[in-house]
Parts: sequence; C-alpha cells; structure tokens
Amino acid sequence: MSTQIQHGYLVLADISGYTSFIAATELDHAHAVLSELLELIIDCFKAVLTLSKLEGDAVFAYAPESKIPRGETLFELIESTYVAFKDRVEAVHRRTTCTCNACRAIPMLDLKFMAHHGDYVFQIAAGITELVGSDVNLVHRLLKNHIKEATGWNAYALFTERCLEHLHLKPEGMHLQAESYEHLGEVQTHSLNLRARYQELTETRHIVVTREEAMVTATLHYPVPPAVVWDWINDPHRRARYTFQPGLEFRAILRPGGRTGVGARNHCMHGKDQAMEEDILDWKPFDYLTVVQKFWGFTMFMTAKLTPTLDGTQMEIFINGRSPAPGFLNRPMFLLMMTKMFPMAKLFENMGRCIAEEQAEEQTELAPAMAAAD
Repeated sequence: MSTQIQHGYLVLADISGYTSFIAATELDHAHAVLSELLELIIDCFKAVLTLSKLEGDAVFAYAPESKIPRGETLFELIESTYVAFKDRVEAVHRRTTCTCNACRAIPMLDLKFMAHHGDYVFQIAAGITELVGSDVNLVHRLLKNHIKEATGWNAYALFTERCLEHLHLKPEGMHLQAESYEHLGEVQTHSLNLRARYQELTETRHIVVTREEAMVTATLHYPVPPAVVWDWINDPHRRARYTFQPGLEFRAILRPGGRTGVGARNHCMHGKDQAMEEDILDWKPFDYLTVVQKFWGFTMFMTAKLTPTLDGTQMEIFINGRSPAPGFLNRPMFLLMMTKMFPMAKLFENMGRCIAEEQAEEQTELAPAMAAAD
C-alpha cells in the first residue's frame, strides 16, 4: 500500500459510560450489548467513511477529503448515527426481560464523536494496516477534553476548527472551546449537543406524501448506499448535473442555523429568471425528505423515501400538487406537467446515470493505488 501522505477526515465514535457499564455488569451480557451497538455504528459509518479499526468502546474511521465534497454530509452522518444509536439503546432496553445489572444499565450508555481534518499515512506492520500521523494522534487525544465540565453534555459531536473550515460550514449554536495538548498545542473546538439535536430531529412534525395520496409515483434502484443517494438529491452542484435543461443553477438561499434542514430554501435559476422555488418541509437524513416546489403557477409536494437494499438503495418518489388550471382541469394539467413536460422518473434516471459515471471515475482514480497495494 502506498505511503504517500493522504488528506482527509478522521472520525472517532466513542461509547460514553462504557467503563462503568463493564465494571458494574455481567460481562457476557455487557459484551453482547456493546457488540450490537458497535456493529450499528459501523453499519452507519460505512456509507461514507472507511473503518480503520475498533478500539474497545470506540470506532475509528476516515474518509479522503474528495469522498465528502458536500460538507453537510459529515454532519448528517454523525447525527443520523446518533439517532440510530439512541433508538437502538431504547429498543434493546424495552425488549429485554432480563433483570441482570447489564440489561438494567443499558440506558446509561451514550455516544460522542470527535471529527478532525488532517494528514495521515498508511503504515503496515505484521500484516496490520494502521493510520499514523500527528493528526491521527490528535483526534484520539480529543477524547480527553473538558466539554462535559463546561456544558454538562454526555453526548456531543466535537469538530476541530480545521475540520469545519474544510467542510465550509459555520453552524450556529455550537459550543466553542479551546483544548490544549502536550506536543500538539492548542486546538479550537466546536461542539454540538447531540441529545438536544436528537430531540429536535425526532419531535419535528412528520410531513410526507403517502403512496395513497400521490398522483405520481416512481421507484428507482441505485447500486450505492442511501447516504450517497441522499447527497445527490441535496447537493446543489450535483443536482444541476442531472436536470432536464442545460444551464440550470441550483442556489441555496436560506439555511436556518447555517444548516440544511426543515425551513431551508433553494432556488433553481436559469439565466436571470427564477424558474423554481423549493422549501424543505420534513427532513430525516439518509431516510426521507419532503419538499414543496413552486414554478409557473404549479405547486408540487414531493416525498423521497430511501430504503437500503442488499445491493444499494431503493428510492420511492411520491408526488401530488396542483396546477394553475381551474376545476376539473387541475389534475390532468398537473399530471401532464409531471409525466410529460418534466417527467420526474426520467429526472431520477438521469441521476442514476450520473452516479454510475462518478463511481466509474472513482474506480479509475483508485486503480493505481490498488495496483500498488497488490
């Protein structure tokens, strides 16, 4: 494997409360619970990140910076992983009938993340490949921080300032704190309260177009994980690649709190004229989103639902809305627009071709490195 210096994102997910959980519980039951939670984290991570190794109660993973062109993907990955973790902890606790200390103590487990951007190289020793470098050391040292003392948070996502700079994000409401480490110096960190974010994400009003309500439906399959498909339906630059009309430009107009989510607004522009306005009504990263689009007097409500499959992702599209036509002409005109003039199934078929082209390009770029590794 090449020893060339790599540049990318380093992410560490650490299960909080692990030490006390092990010390106070039956080892066989504790091991089973922790194994299930670690496997869950790995399954969530692998859509975007590459697993480096398991470190007891932690999962260490990385991604070359080219793998995450849209910075919000990393935020969404961390948040969706935490939501899945909390849901699993609650589910395991509810379903168990065991009265042992381990099963009673499951709710004490929580999760925190460290995210950094930096340099690393691959080192092979005794047949084991590891990431090494000062930045790798730093992301591990970040576990020893003072966030809990300053905020009281048990679950949080800590991003270094360098990481946010490379993600091109400045989310509002994050806790700013400097940490200092011997030989590594002072590090500015920005942290997000994941318990508060979990409550926000799970209590948001559920707005979807159901299959029964939809005037237009489509089902498509893509040979990539849901996180990749999610990126293609939300990244303005990528959306412009598979539109019907050359020269269309998607612009992010409104981002409440500096992030994409409920209340965010996009404009689709062609030349100097605004062609379409889009608002996000409901949002669950890597799972589904609902938007309303307004253009030429038409109003379209669309839910895109993503479901992981054995070989990739199934995306279901459900659409309804209204046209500017009066009375009985409203429905046929809307259907004409959605199926003939701007067929949505065709749009997402175009997206599939773009995804395939990008996957082929990535394989071509990786070929020299794979050959060197062999």
